Amino acid sequence: MKKVALFLSILLFMGTLVTNAQTKMLTGTVNSAEDNMPIPGVSVSVKGTTLGTITNIDGEFELRVTEDAKTLVFSFIGMKNFEVEIGTQTNFSISMETDVFGIDEVVVTALGISRDKKALGYSVQDVKGDDITQAKETNIINSLQGRVSGAQITNTSGAAGASTRIVIRGVSSLDGNNQPLFVIDGVPIDNSSFGSTGTGGTDRGSGASDINPDDVENITILKGANASALYGSRASNGVVVITTKKGSSDGKIVVSVNNTTTFEDPLMLPDFQDVYGQGNAGWIFR
Repeated sequence: MKKVALFLSILLFMGTLVTNAQTKMLTGTVNSAEDNMPIPGVSVSVKGTTLGTITNIDGEFELRVTEDAKTLVFSFIGMKNFEVEIGTQTNFSISMETDVFGIDEVVVTALGISRDKKALGYSVQDVKGDDITQAKETNIINSLQGRVSGAQITNTSGAAGASTRIVIRGVSSLDGNNQPLFVIDGVPIDNSSFGSTGTGGTDRGSGASDINPDDVENITILKGANASALYGSRASNGVVVITTKKGSSDGKIVVSVNNTTTFEDPLMLPDFQDVYGQGNAGWIFR
């Protein structure tokens, strides 16, 4: 009986040695890249496994892993995830960078004032310049079709360079212009049609058709009286605030070349009478 107990004890001791030999202890600290201060509560885990721990109040951690562990993953709210290869290293000094998020929620409101979108008490919609240039349009208003809620966009004609009408939240007046005010880098423009498409009329385009979509960085749609009050009575139907692109101060020279080519064929042509002329003195020219 004593021999059996001794044999089992030896087996247990050898198993413990084998287990210890197959694992190793990893230690380290996690600091912020901005101020080099320790970050408590950072999740430290082995990639692809359930092994993990968190850093203490001093940003320190200890984690026992298996010998085949390859990658450590560090994650924390507001910080960019960081991965590091384990290799033969057992002590780590990690510096985590701040993850800048929510920057798209900052919009340009009336008079060029930047505000947090969540802090506004009125409806504002933002459209980035890259979004409107994905599908090229000669008139920038046509590019807003399907991207602005509550906006009704109508092409006055199919002719090249024709004006486009935009109405936000429906018609508010039976007399006068129901289109919003356009403001480009603080300068207001009139988008009312400069011509008529009726009998004998010519559509000569509108103010917004002169805007190059490739020059636009951001478009902000201010909806309702509260959003556009600072622009006065001309903005009673809303405001379309357009911010154009600016040069950078990094010293780099960037040249962008864009081209748009349009081919159009008429659906049908009228039958022309080109056999007989007007004639003169009773004679008909043919």
